[in-house]
Amino acid sequence: MQKNEIENLIRELIEKTTVRLNNISVLEDKPNNLWIAADVQEPHFFISHEGEGLHALNHILHRILETKSVAKLGLDSATSSENPREQSGLGVLVDINGFQKKHIDNIRAIAHMMSERARYFKSNIEVDPMSAFERRIIHEFLSDAIDLKTESIGTGRSRRVVIKYTGTI
Repeated sequence: MQKNEIENLIRELIEKTTVRLNNISVLEDKPNNLWIAADVQEPHFFISHEGEGLHALNHILHRILETKSVAKLGLDSATSSENPREQSGLGVLVDINGFQKKHIDNIRAIAHMMSERARYFKSNIEVDPMSAFERRIIHEFLSDAIDLKTESIGTGRSRRVVIKYTGTI
């Protein structure tokens, strides 16, 4: 799907919740990632309960994009071995009134602080358990560090990131 089609889809989804949309803008985070910033009148419908409504909106959007991608390519999702999100080449994230950006910035701050701690003590540092989305942010944030390596350990709700000091500076 094109950026304007995705923008219109998000506009339609938000308006179906009866929340008034003030503004929507599409930004490119990376070549294959889109960041959609929406400004709404009543953000509490999306960001209360730790952003549960916003997570649901993103989930619904991803499912629609995957379905349209599979239909466009003429593939049967049950028999396709490839991920439709990879086929469409887009990672889309919707943010409501800056809530998601603030959350990601906080996780990056934690990653920075813990990485400095790993360097200072020259040891492995475990971060508190977090969701797959939050772990991915830490992995991406520290991916360019030449003296650190990240790894996820544990299962279920106790899955966490370990920042490993490799000492190769």
